[in-house]
Amino acid sequence: MGIDRRTPTRRPEGRAALRQRWSELLFLHWPVPLAALRSLVPAGLDIDTHEGTAYVGLVPFTMSGIRPVWAPPLPGLSSFHEVNVRTYVHLEGRDPGVWFMSLDASSRVAVLIARLTYHLPYRYARMSLERGPTGTVRYRSERRWPGPRPASCAMTYRPVGPAAPALPDTLEHFLAERYVLYAQHEGRLFRGHVHHAPYPLQTAEVTDLDETLVAAAGIDRGTGAPIAHYAKGVSVEVFALETDSP
Repeated sequence: MGIDRRTPTRRPEGRAALRQRWSELLFLHWPVPLAALRSLVPAGLDIDTHEGTAYVGLVPFTMSGIRPVWAPPLPGLSSFHEVNVRTYVHLEGRDPGVWFMSLDASSRVAVLIARLTYHLPYRYARMSLERGPTGTVRYRSERRWPGPRPASCAMTYRPVGPAAPALPDTLEHFLAERYVLYAQHEGRLFRGHVHHAPYPLQTAEVTDLDETLVAAAGIDRGTGAPIAHYAKGVSVEVFALETDSP
């Protein structure tokens, strides 16, 4: 029986902990040998594959309107840029989600809070995002602390063609429509959920790409061109972590 990839896209019951918006998302993916990822993912999780192929992703975007559900956004703390290196996992055939190798963000405060409360491997980086008049986005990031370094990216991209949700069971859906994240702290495995409308995906044209983040995560992605998708943005609900181990 195949993995249920539709149930995680539905909103979880209960009250969300945070609300935020993700914008100008670029999804870059490369196929990699499953064995190259196994040592980087907790033994309690299985590497998720599409038609037998595992993928590593590099995803830059910008976040805004970040706030607890009971409070307004705080000036200076509610918007920042982020870029993450990730692969895809599942838990014994259920809850297909994301395992993050690294998450670089331009807010020192957000990095500290996320490391403490969500047990995610956030790093502080010097980052910039510039939008051009023709829809072009120029994104830059250079990790400051903690290491490993060098860990940076510089890329220019723009959407091409119409925007539409990815169809279930396609590679695009497998790579983009992920609503579960996993984290580990002191030997315990945690699971978190997010919810948003399906991404308005478009093909992305990447005209410039220079990055060392994937290598800094311990992965050789090869020299091939990435699979590239773009999404203008989605409004997101973030739910509190749950534990999957005693």
